Amino acid sequence: MIIVMKNGSTKQDVDKVIEALKEHGLGANLSTGSQATIVGVLGDKAKLGGFDFELMEGVEKCVPIMHSYKLASREMCPDGRVVRVGEEVIGRKKLVMMAGPCAVESEDQIMQAAEGVKAAGARFLRGGAYKPRTSPYSFQGMEEEGLKLMRKAADACGLKVVSEVVAHDQIDIAGKYCDMLQIGARNMQNFRLLREVGRAKIPVLLKRGISSTVEEWLDAAEYIMSEGNYNVVLCERGIRTFETATRNTLDVSAVPVVKERSSLPIIIDPSHAAGKSRYIASLSLAAVAAGADGLIIEVHPNPKVAMSDAAQQLTPEAYGTLFQKVGALAQVVGREMA
Repeated sequence: MIIVMKNGSTKQDVDKVIEALKEHGLGANLSTGSQATIVGVLGDKAKLGGFDFELMEGVEKCVPIMHSYKLASREMCPDGRVVRVGEEVIGRKKLVMMAGPCAVESEDQIMQAAEGVKAAGARFLRGGAYKPRTSPYSFQGMEEEGLKLMRKAADACGLKVVSEVVAHDQIDIAGKYCDMLQIGARNMQNFRLLREVGRAKIPVLLKRGISSTVEEWLDAAEYIMSEGNYNVVLCERGIRTFETATRNTLDVSAVPVVKERSSLPIIIDPSHAAGKSRYIASLSLAAVAAGADGLIIEVHPNPKVAMSDAAQQLTPEAYGTLFQKVGALAQVVGREMA
């Protein structure tokens, strides 16, 4: 349930509503938007008994939230949430660009990648240190050593670091080097992991599961937010369909659906959707036109020798060209490059 305050209601009015919720053993999520001030009720509203907030000073109405995801809902924060990663901002008018290799392979490789994506204009360096692979014989990543190399390269180039964790016991280690933790598609419904990254209070990039609905995806985000971490960014990376021309099918329609139902920012991963580098530019532009809040793209200094996902990684030069196209389109659709 949300409690909508009247235009002109005072801070004292809001404080009294929050205090009344606390007296009934409930929490409150305050959202002050351009149209209204909203107090979100956290917990089992059955505890309220017959208490009527609409009789309180400054309250306009109470509105039930029918979704299972309360904190992630659009009703809870009508203007949309902004996620802050240090001084970087994701959401609303900002369009953020994240880029880097599928996996950290060596110090020279990650440094070249960082320099290349920074020169193009990216703000985040992405790269895998813990690699959940389909085959147990595939390259599994450099783990903590890879995170150290990413941090070193990012600091040298003035970039933020985003990298995936695949188990709850990796969070503390990754937290020493990463500005943002990624939950991959395979772990979208690893509920223990979601709760643990929520408790860590580090910004989270939550990828959509390969066969998950939008509702299930938002429920997964709710697990993180229910632990007090509201800095969650959703990432559409393609879903499994009958089509085999691409690695996955990019669900561009997920962008407006998420914007309608949720307050969370959403970015697109065209690399994992396409599986082929030649399709990445088109999918990226489609995502921006649809209203995505950013792109996360795989970039390798020499994709031909990449130890994983070689076919879907761009060269730094190709990424620079794409960045310029995205920037031009961003102006057309009223976005600002972060």
